[in-house]
Amino acid sequence: MSEGASDAAGAAASDAAGAAASEPTLPDARRREVVRQAWSVGVASGTYGISFGALAVAAGLDLWQAQLLSLLMFTGGSQFAFVSIIGTGGLGAAPAAIATASMLGIRNGLYGLQTSRFLGVGGVRRIVAAQLTIDESTAVGIGQPELRAQRLGFWQTGLAVFVLWNLSTLAGALLGNAFGDPRTLGLDAAAAAAFVALLWPRLRSRDATATAVLAMFIALLTSPALPAGVPVILAAAAALVVGLRHPGRHEGPLEGADGSLPGSDPTP
Repeated sequence: MSEGASDAAGAAASDAAGAAASEPTLPDARRREVVRQAWSVGVASGTYGISFGALAVAAGLDLWQAQLLSLLMFTGGSQFAFVSIIGTGGLGAAPAAIATASMLGIRNGLYGLQTSRFLGVGGVRRIVAAQLTIDESTAVGIGQPELRAQRLGFWQTGLAVFVLWNLSTLAGALLGNAFGDPRTLGLDAAAAAAFVALLWPRLRSRDATATAVLAMFIALLTSPALPAGVPVILAAAAALVVGLRHPGRHEGPLEGADGSLPGSDPTP
């Protein structure tokens, strides 16, 4: 990060901290409401980690490797993509798996542009906040009208999902080991099914639908001839093609009136 960017980030954090200091304290009833919302979201999203743990073991990772992915990567879409490609192409597909997971994780960096406006943190807390910046924590945070409630919602949701996602990953990995061959339960196809479930709510416009259809055809045409993971990266070019055809067109607001993220992952 350049010196100018660092100074700008520090100034933004100071401004947010000053604004928070001038905000009235949240009433106890309001605090309980935000915490209840945060942990409800955390339970709903965190328990989905069972699927990831089982799929990671099915892809050939051991328990500790699956657990480290959830602890360090902590972004469900990227984790599912990584284990899906590794499961198909083995360690030889690792570069493609890493590239695909990284592209899917870019959205969390964009969320950080929003959350930094109200968090006002620096140092170690800024690093922790970056790790907890996911779909759910962003949605609950920006969905609150009060600044203190935004911060409370972000931290409580991020911590809830992080703890439960990692515990669920452990449970899923243990169950996956107990079940043995993943094909007996259809777990070898579960990753693809999970991505279809994640994609479907996002098809709210003609551009989104066109992007999905074009990406599908690119993947179908290239999968028989290219190594595992490479077709996924090439399919991402569909978004560039559609975007260049309609450079001035934009989707609606990121969040709905209630602060929810339409079509957001049920995973971190």
